[in-house]
Amino acid sequence: MDYDILLDLATDLGWELAMSGAETYRVEESILRVLDAYGVEAEVFAIPNVLFVSILSDGEHPITRMRRIGQHGNDLDAVERLTALGRAICSRRPEPEDALRLFREVRSGHRRYSIPATYFGHFLGAAGFGAFFGGDLGDALCAGVCGILVALVSQALQRQRSNFFFSTIATSFIMALGAYALGAMGLASRPDAVTIGALMLLVPGLLFTNAMRDIIYGDTNSGINRTVQVILVGVALALGTATAWQLAEIFWGSPSGLPPISYSLLSQCLLAFLSCIGFGILFNIHGPGGLLCALGGALSWAVYLIAGRLGCSELVAYFFSGLFSSVYSEIMARVRKYPAISYLVVSIFPMIPGAGVYYTMNDAILGNMEAFASRGMHTAAIAGVLAVGILLGSTVFRMYSAWRGPRR
Repeated sequence: MDYDILLDLATDLGWELAMSGAETYRVEESILRVLDAYGVEAEVFAIPNVLFVSILSDGEHPITRMRRIGQHGNDLDAVERLTALGRAICSRRPEPEDALRLFREVRSGHRRYSIPATYFGHFLGAAGFGAFFGGDLGDALCAGVCGILVALVSQALQRQRSNFFFSTIATSFIMALGAYALGAMGLASRPDAVTIGALMLLVPGLLFTNAMRDIIYGDTNSGINRTVQVILVGVALALGTATAWQLAEIFWGSPSGLPPISYSLLSQCLLAFLSCIGFGILFNIHGPGGLLCALGGALSWAVYLIAGRLGCSELVAYFFSGLFSSVYSEIMARVRKYPAISYLVVSIFPMIPGAGVYYTMNDAILGNMEAFASRGMHTAAIAGVLAVGILLGSTVFRMYSAWRGPRR
């Protein structure tokens, strides 16, 4: 057996999964299962920035590969295809050379949305959330325009190899200033809703989801690493929008507009569904999976609204919504044989407290420090109960899978 080829195959498979946005446990487990299928003992260590894989050859000689992991993408179609490839290799056990050829075919045949489709995803995601957070049709269209602006600025900064923290500050600043300018021109009646709708495109939903799932599976280092990244991105978003607010106030006066519109339960769920379709495009989810992910977002928000109308407090309603989203994702993953992360990362977006982050920073700008502290703690509490709901749902399913495994 050619151990070098086998090690290259397993390492490259894990690296591609990590670069596409897979959880740490999926990276390590995929590598271990592929190598175990060939009877090779291995040690794998992965964190968000680096991957180590070590095996023992026939002569008990250790061979090690190390790959540096750069900035992660949001390519969930690649995660699905590579996971399926790993399962196929484990079940069929082709010769290492043939398995490497299959890996290269999967990588070269990777699907991506066209540039116009990607811009449409930005537009639909921002426009849907612009209305979702209380905007009218004009506000939704303005949010969609700001969503396209987010795509243009992000791509320009990526070409300049700007670091992620600065890129997030700059993109959120330019987007928010554009939203306030649209309000000053009379095109947007509720600049806050426009800003929050487009801001959702920059919320680190995949990072947040992976952090929770890493903690579930015992990868505490990776979970803490990703959690710190989520916090830093939140700070960057706050700095960008806060600076834009201050400049807008100097140029055009206070950018506040009309009060938000209160939509019916059905309308809110429909808006959540449309927004999540846009995010499905941004996460490169193809086929019926994209619609099922969006359906999960609409149903999760419906659970939140229904729980509130049944008398639950806001935090308890968010907990039940996060729990439902986690259970829905796990069920869909088992029914369709796809990773649960694809469904979870999209279905939780309507519950992510983007508006809370925005209004918290507005309180700080206006000097309302008591409101700033209160709203900030409330926003953190929402994120916390969502995380607990996700953790509980995923843990129960993992325990169930472990219980059923020996019984088969």
